[in-house]
Amino acid sequence: MKRFAGYGNFIGLILLALILSILPFYLPNNYQVSILIFIALHTILTVGLSLLMGYAGQISLGHAVFYGMGGYTAGILAARLGVPTPVAIVAAAALTGVLAYIIAIPILRLRGNYLAMATLGLNVIFTLFLTQQTDWTGGPNGLGNIPKLSFGDWVVKTDIQMYYVTWFAALAILALSLNIVNSRFGRALRSIHSSQIAAEMLGVDAAHYKVAVFTLSAVYASIAGALYVFWIGLISPSVVSINLSVELVVMVAIGGLASVWGAIFGAAAITLLTEILRNVLPQLLSGASGEQEIIAFGLILMIVMIFLPEGLTTGTLLRLRRWQANRQALKETTQTSAIVGTGPHA
Repeated sequence: MKRFAGYGNFIGLILLALILSILPFYLPNNYQVSILIFIALHTILTVGLSLLMGYAGQISLGHAVFYGMGGYTAGILAARLGVPTPVAIVAAAALTGVLAYIIAIPILRLRGNYLAMATLGLNVIFTLFLTQQTDWTGGPNGLGNIPKLSFGDWVVKTDIQMYYVTWFAALAILALSLNIVNSRFGRALRSIHSSQIAAEMLGVDAAHYKVAVFTLSAVYASIAGALYVFWIGLISPSVVSINLSVELVVMVAIGGLASVWGAIFGAAAITLLTEILRNVLPQLLSGASGEQEIIAFGLILMIVMIFLPEGLTTGTLLRLRRWQANRQALKETTQTSAIVGTGPHA
């Protein structure tokens, strides 16, 4: 069981799978089901970004690029070339992985703010490319008429069916990532995050591991993008804008940068908050748009980083452990004082 990222992780995955399997039966309508599908897609994205940012310490403000690569590639293959949808997902993931690997080699030579700005620029360039390549991407109007996901003769037609497909993918990626972080690969990533110079002195090939985790996180994002287009049936440049990249960073921060389990909580919290802001902001501010939403996300990120730098889930667990440790220490001190007080010299 140790090989499966620990007994606790195994039990946690089983319980989560059981809860998710029965949850749709207690939801009143498809709107709630669609929100849960978005949470599954965002979980896939956030887990990959958590590996990159939380474990390897590499900042990315352009992760929506790979989400878009997966979505557009799978959509073009299926809608324009008639490729079966499962093959299109695999092909999109492979192409995205190759492009991410090529991009990662020069871009990960940068660090800190320079890396953040480079990934931000990558997002801007990709959005402009999608807007101008009207023949393949549909330009500003996007790519439409994308077929539904199908496995042989079985077509995923309803939201309930797509719910189970997306959460199956999310749980599989979650299980894989839990194994990764508890493996030699994960230990190497943590050592790079702590001190790249020290890690390299101990024989860790930092450049190799950073490129590898960057590529892996991009493949995760492409799978989420492909599932998105086969569910919605279309994709446009607005879907993969900088707003999504910022939202993903906030999700990782909320869940805890170095917490695979926290990715689910962060994805759920921000996805639900997004729906609330879209309904509340127009009532509070006349003419409110996505610009106000990104300001709200920026404020949330600032508050979390100031007061809970470990994230809500990780920070809460750390606080509970400290409280338990302090309580145990106080109990031991009290017992020691009682023993001394009843001794022969009392």
